Amino acid sequence: MTTPITIKQLDPTDPIAIACLESYYTELAARFERGFDVSLSRDPEAQNMMPPLGAFFVAMSGGAALGCCGLKGDGSEVAEIKRLWVNPTARGMGLAQRLLAECEVAARGLGITVLRLDTNSALPEAERLYRKTGWTQIERFNDDPYPDLFFEKAVPVG
Repeated sequence: MTTPITIKQLDPTDPIAIACLESYYTELAARFERGFDVSLSRDPEAQNMMPPLGAFFVAMSGGAALGCCGLKGDGSEVAEIKRLWVNPTARGMGLAQRLLAECEVAARGLGITVLRLDTNSALPEAERLYRKTGWTQIERFNDDPYPDLFFEKAVPVG
């Protein structure tokens, strides 16, 4: 890819963000044994992924969205990473790590000290990424019907 990739913070209701999320949901529906229906998931409210509670980031190249990741906050010191997705054509370029790093920076700026996330074992690359980037597996922390793996990470201060 010759066009530079930038990470932009967007409103999660922006059409570019929505297109990313729809691509993510389509992929989950294809990869999960029982499919995926976002209405059954603990889908975050948009305001929880916008300042002053959270943030939403999209990786862009030449006007095309290549991936996204949300930081879902509630005003407390604990927040969740939601909807991390990278377009299959852009995988292997480190975008997931870059998106996670942007969420960590945003979390630090919002006074968040602990991040949590959930995933499904049908996404082994996600599990590998989280373990590789310092996430620790924890007990279930929500009642979302889709995830079966749960992780936590302290947000580095400074």
